[in-house]
Amino acid sequence: MVRIWKPGIIALIVSLFIANFPYTVDAAASVSAKSAILMEQKTGRVLYEKDAHKISRIASITKIMTAILAIESGKMDEYVKVSNKATKAEGSSIYLKAGEKIKLKDLVYGLMLRSGNDAAVAIAEYVGGSVDGFAFLMNLKAREIGMENTHFSNPHGLDDHENHYSTAYDMALLTRYAMMNKEFKKISSTKIHRAPNPSEQWDRVWKNKNRLLTKYKYCTGGKTGYTKRAKRTLVTTAAKGDMKLIAVTLNGPDDWNDHISMYEDGFKEFDMAEVLSKGKIENIKGPYKKGMLFLKNSIVYPATTEEMKLFKVEYKIAKSFNRSNEGSREPEIVGKAIVYFDGKQIKQTPVYYQGGIKGKKEKKEKSLRDYFSQIFLFFMGVKTNG
Repeated sequence: MVRIWKPGIIALIVSLFIANFPYTVDAAASVSAKSAILMEQKTGRVLYEKDAHKISRIASITKIMTAILAIESGKMDEYVKVSNKATKAEGSSIYLKAGEKIKLKDLVYGLMLRSGNDAAVAIAEYVGGSVDGFAFLMNLKAREIGMENTHFSNPHGLDDHENHYSTAYDMALLTRYAMMNKEFKKISSTKIHRAPNPSEQWDRVWKNKNRLLTKYKYCTGGKTGYTKRAKRTLVTTAAKGDMKLIAVTLNGPDDWNDHISMYEDGFKEFDMAEVLSKGKIENIKGPYKKGMLFLKNSIVYPATTEEMKLFKVEYKIAKSFNRSNEGSREPEIVGKAIVYFDGKQIKQTPVYYQGGIKGKKEKKEKSLRDYFSQIFLFFMGVKTNG
């Protein structure tokens, strides 16, 4: 359906995060985890969920937030002096020594691959000024991302605070955000990392605890977690063809198999449907030259075969446009295309008009006409400059 807009009322904001609607398909017969979710990364559509909004302790998957804040600080190549407090962090460790200097980048690798709690404290103190200061930054970022049922009290996920929790859904949102960062994506997928060891003659060698990187060929990253109170927690990512998925399980005794099961069913049941293709838009009425309306980006959305009929595209186009730009090289936004899925808006993108642009052949012909016209006027005794 095409709806003609009056000029001056076009509002074109393409949202980074797309609203999720409860059109999930049972992508896994059963999972062992108390809470679980399977989310498509590009659109944020939830493909499967089990108590995904239940507030729970999250253990070391907390470190996804710690890592992305360290990366976004812009200090990854700076050296961090390790405090005595950092070396005394309980639980898993990369065995830092008080007073040693280590690159922030190596701390993040140690954090993500070996789940070093000492690395988490060292990062927090360097980036946030203190553990409490860093927790403040963590909660600011959580609000920014839309993690409405999350609160961070520390950078590692240890059970030293009661007010430290999240949900499977919120952790999927965080992972989706983090995976848009190239450096995080690289670190998360790294199987082995070497870091200098100033007090020894050999390098530190860290192997990723995320067994799914070797156990499941489509896995592209993630973070493990465990405490006595949270039990096993796991976040992983996977990609097959043009589909990228995020899986989260909280309190999952059989989490490796839970994730593989959700991924396999997700890849089997869903395809990335190209609802709109970038390029020219045909058959739209209005004061526009035929073939001059176009989209700069395509729109894709995960759907099952049965759901393909649920898509609908609506164009809202201005009745008029700025004719002073006619012939300009810059395309003008004249409306938007809106995609609906089962009656709910899921995405919109600007519609552009490229009017009056002369092709190379047309420009060349015009130049030749002007040249011969000037010669004719010269011989007729008429000055070409008027």
